[in-house]
Amino acid sequence: MDERPTLEDIRRAPKVLLHDHLDGGLRPATIVELARESGYDGLPTTDPDSLGTWFAEMSNSGSLERYLETFSHTVGVMQTREALARVAYEAAEDLARDGVVYAEVRYAPELHTREGLTLEQVVEAVLEGFEKGGRDHGVKVGTLVTAMRHQARSMEIAELAVRYRDAGVVGFDIAGAEAGYPPTRHLDAFEYLQRENAHFTIHAGEAFGLPSIWQAIQWCGADRLGHGVRIIDDIAVADGQKPKLGRLAAYVRDKRIPLEMCPTSNIQTGAAKSIAEHPIGLLRSLNFRVTVNTDNRLMSGTSLSEEFHKLVEAFGYGWDDLRWFTVNAMKSSFLDFSERLELINGVIKPGFEQLKWRGSRPVA
Repeated sequence: MDERPTLEDIRRAPKVLLHDHLDGGLRPATIVELARESGYDGLPTTDPDSLGTWFAEMSNSGSLERYLETFSHTVGVMQTREALARVAYEAAEDLARDGVVYAEVRYAPELHTREGLTLEQVVEAVLEGFEKGGRDHGVKVGTLVTAMRHQARSMEIAELAVRYRDAGVVGFDIAGAEAGYPPTRHLDAFEYLQRENAHFTIHAGEAFGLPSIWQAIQWCGADRLGHGVRIIDDIAVADGQKPKLGRLAAYVRDKRIPLEMCPTSNIQTGAAKSIAEHPIGLLRSLNFRVTVNTDNRLMSGTSLSEEFHKLVEAFGYGWDDLRWFTVNAMKSSFLDFSERLELINGVIKPGFEQLKWRGSRPVA
């Protein structure tokens, strides 16, 4: 029989990450160094270990709004071309060390212009860092440019996504607090992207409920849902009975709309109570197009391998389940279709098969 995958073995598995924020994955030591170089004096501590602990503790408030406040420090030190390129390079290196073979990392260009950089310079610096980091460490990284849902620059950012889509930008996203800022506020940007045959995902169904998901899909035409945890509110579960899907949940499943779920982060922001109670368990059993992600590796003190391992411990998942999540992610990526197939058939499936058989033991 197959043994449960260990964290060490999961790190060796070829993984795919679709929802990871660049400004949520910095190394604490890098934040301290960049703050010193730039003159940024707002850090709560300049000791890297203590700073890492501070980020983790501040992110466990159970409030999305307080969780987002921690980004003031990471964004604060990411205001030069050199800083952006360095952070992107190190992100590629860290992902590769965790066994990630393909990642889509998102960031909001408009947050990095305080010291005079143009939106274009921000995008080019990030692309430069990921290109070099990916080449040096053997991981392919596509970027998503993100518009902040409480601002009014989504059309500018959407145009950036189209302008740089042949240079490494694979899609568009909107992020930020959901309540009071529905995705329909940015309908012109989504309609533009659709006319340009461009890909986009929308943060929806995390801190807000089914209306956010419904608008993201039916009004805006999202290819994927960032988080989408609250789709569980449209599924009725009664003891001894088969779960009954509402119209929206059935549509999401039938249309194979990918859900970019981030278990640890969802708990920190109050979207889920615990890993064991996370909707991902039910949604996986109902065969929704679920993917597993990190969201913000620094704030959550996590990695993709650790997210998988938490699910193994909570739900008893084996290698077949982890491969299922990974193939889902690769199928749902914004990468060219032929490249997706190449990674699925040439890297992911063989890699998981090797780990599965290595972890098997003869039955007595």
